[in-house]
Amino acid sequence: MDTLFTKIINREIPAKIIYEDDQVLAFHDIAPQAPVHFLVIPKKPIRTLNDLTEADKGLAGHILFTAQRLALELGCEEGFRVVMNCNELGGQTVYHIHMHVLGQRQMHWPPG
Repeated sequence: MDTLFTKIINREIPAKIIYEDDQVLAFHDIAPQAPVHFLVIPKKPIRTLNDLTEADKGLAGHILFTAQRLALELGCEEGFRVVMNCNELGGQTVYHIHMHVLGQRQMHWPPG
């Protein structure tokens, strides 16, 4: 699977990386929708949330924990939002699962 995100993981496309370990990569969004807006992606290519398997439970938890830790480090202690889109109707445009983390502004509901 070759996507924009695999190219970022392979350093073929530049990104403002804020965190990396052996399982995930986190980087600032190129079109931020909040003062803090970054993505957390697994290095393992998984197309959609529907493609997660039982074996991916640990990885999914690691993505969420990484998002929480980085949001706090980036000053979002008063609150933040995490978003994962799934398939076309869910708004997914890059078919490599990813978590958006947005903070440092009031979030509204419904999101759109």
